[in-house]
Amino acid sequence: MSKSIYVPAAAGEAEFTEKRSRFLGHVRPVESEEQAREFIAAMKKEYYDARHNCWCYALRQGPERYSDDGEPQGSAGLPMLEVFRREGVSDFVCVVTRYFGGVLLGTGGLLRAYSKSAKDALDAAGLAALEHWTVLDIPCSYAAAERIKQEIAAWGGALDQVDYGESVCIRALIPEEQAKALQDRLYDLSAGSVRAQAVGQQLRAVPVSPR
Repeated sequence: MSKSIYVPAAAGEAEFTEKRSRFLGHVRPVESEEQAREFIAAMKKEYYDARHNCWCYALRQGPERYSDDGEPQGSAGLPMLEVFRREGVSDFVCVVTRYFGGVLLGTGGLLRAYSKSAKDALDAAGLAALEHWTVLDIPCSYAAAERIKQEIAAWGGALDQVDYGESVCIRALIPEEQAKALQDRLYDLSAGSVRAQAVGQQLRAVPVSPR
């Protein structure tokens, strides 16, 4: 899924202490600049007594923005943004709050601390791949269901829903380029008893395993 666009799968939060300064990282998925700025304002209100509330955000169809919020120039907002650039993540907002502990960290120390806080919060949020997925309906027996789920995961797919009745019907989301190969694989594994049917496509953000 190298061509995927990644977004945060959920809200993520992380905290650590560096030389008595507390760093609180928060990541949220957003769909607009307005949502990003609303979240930044909410964090500044909640952590009004903190020394700094540094932030960054980026949108696929919009701008990238960042702020050092009083820290030395280039020591906070941009290093945070670079974390998301390296991971290929967009449609996010990240705020890192610092409660000053009385010990100066220096520009290098601040850069590392703000980068770590952003990365820890992103790791807590997890990643979702935003791409076109082929939707497969896969009717199967109860005996075959777990093996099919394993194959879906192995081919980079995700479960959408599973219906249990007289038999099992699995609806899966599969990267476009893998769908036909998975259909053939399931047919061969089941000696022709499992026929996965493509029923459409969706542009969705689907949680993925850590890379």
